[in-house]
Amino acid sequence: MNDGWRPCSDRSLERDDPLAGTAGYGERWFLVEIDGAWGAHAFLQSRLDPGLGRALVDRIEAAGIRPLAIRRTGRNADQRRAQKRWRWAAIDARPGSESVRWGSVTDPWNLLQVPLDGSTGELSIEPVICVCTHARHDQCCAVKGRPVVTALARRHPTRTWECSHLGGDRFAATMIAFPHGMLYGRMTSDSALTIFEQYRSGIAHPEHLRGRTSLPNAAQAAVAIAAARTGDRRIDAFGFVAEARTADGWSVTLDHNGESLVIDLVETLSPPMLTTCSAVVAGPVREFAERTLPTANSAV
Repeated sequence: MNDGWRPCSDRSLERDDPLAGTAGYGERWFLVEIDGAWGAHAFLQSRLDPGLGRALVDRIEAAGIRPLAIRRTGRNADQRRAQKRWRWAAIDARPGSESVRWGSVTDPWNLLQVPLDGSTGELSIEPVICVCTHARHDQCCAVKGRPVVTALARRHPTRTWECSHLGGDRFAATMIAFPHGMLYGRMTSDSALTIFEQYRSGIAHPEHLRGRTSLPNAAQAAVAIAAARTGDRRIDAFGFVAEARTADGWSVTLDHNGESLVIDLVETLSPPMLTTCSAVVAGPVREFAERTLPTANSAV
C-alpha cells in the first residue's frame, strides 16, 4: 500500500533543504573506469573481480583518497574490454594544487601498482565533469542523473563521465567538476551545461553549489555566504584560512583579495528526514546559517 512515498530528491526540493555546506570531504580522488552495470557498491559489484575491487578500495582509502568509479555514457563493459584498456585518473583538488593526471592499464590487476600520489600519468589541462548515475545506490541518481549526463556528453563527449555515488542522493542530480572538486546539486540538463561553461571560465554557480570538497562543511557554507554578500563568484575568490568552534556554530575566516573576512555561522539540526529513497529511519542532518545580530529594537 502506497503511504504517500515520494523520491527523496522530490521531498528535499519540497522542504527546500539548503545545499551549501553539504559536500562530502575529499582533497584527493582516484577515478577508475569500470564500464557496465554497478551494484550498490560500484567497486565490489561490477565487472571487476570482487577481490580486486576490495583491494583497490582499501588501498585508495588507506592513502586518504576518495575512490570513484567512472564510465562512458552509452558504452557497455564488453565494448570497453575489447579495447584492452582500463583508464584511471589521479586528481588533486586541494586549492593551489589542482591537477588531473590520466593513465591506463592493460590488466585491471595492475591498478594495484599505480602510484596514488600523482607522480605518474599524463597531466591534463582539460576539466573533468562527473554525474552520478548510480541507480543501485539510489534511484534518484539514475532517474535525474541520466538526462543530465546525456546532455553533457552530447556537448562535451571527452570531458563527461558517469560516476558512482557522490553523496547527497536527496540533491539528485548531483555532479562534480574536477580538478577543483566543485560539487553541485539539483542539476537539470540546461543548468548543468550552463554551470560547466561557467566552471571552465573560473566561475562558481552558487545557486546549485553544495561546496568544494577540499573544504570542511562549515567553510563551504561560509564561502557561499561570502559569495552572496560580495557578489564575487570566482572559484578561487575566497581562501579558507581557519575555522573555530563557537557555542552554537562556527566562526570561519576567509581571505578575500588579501583581506580577512569572518563569517559567523549557527549550526542546527534539521527535523528528522529520510535522506535517501531506500531509507526507513528518519534522522536529522546538519544545517548552517549565517548568524544574525540582534537589531536595536529587537530587545524588550
